[in-house]
Amino acid sequence: MQAGAKNGGISGDNVAMYDLLLVVHSWLRWAVLILGLVAFARSAASRFTRRPWTPADETVGKWFVISVDLQVLVGLLLYFFFSSFTMSAWRNMAGAMADDVIRFWAVEHTIGMLVATAFVHVGRVKVRKAADSPRKHFLAAFFFGLALVLMLASIPCPFGSMDRPWIRGI
Repeated sequence: MQAGAKNGGISGDNVAMYDLLLVVHSWLRWAVLILGLVAFARSAASRFTRRPWTPADETVGKWFVISVDLQVLVGLLLYFFFSSFTMSAWRNMAGAMADDVIRFWAVEHTIGMLVATAFVHVGRVKVRKAADSPRKHFLAAFFFGLALVLMLASIPCPFGSMDRPWIRGI
């Protein structure tokens, strides 16, 4: 058997990189979700308590965007260079659409996460341009909340057809 034949044609070096990037992508997901939940919760709660927008709100929003951007970078490396799922999909897109697992990785996960990333960035820009605290909190809660819903809908779970672990590498 050729090197990489059992891994969708990925060479041994690429399999090692794939495994490393997959662990990083899996762990970074938790930073994204935690920062997103904190940013959303602070804004949603502050919307009702009328707390002013603070540097802490600004900081958590900034770190949420940074974590999302890092996650997307790692995800795109996996998608375009290392994933046997997407390589398989590109060879036969019609067949990939008929396979739930390959379709999820090649289309659903990717589109869901890219749209969520757009919501995060649009929200961050709108928050920075908003003039008053109530508006900033509303915009952050709205856009970060939408992004989180899309992210959670696009993350594979350890049950069901994706059968992915919550935490990799342990």
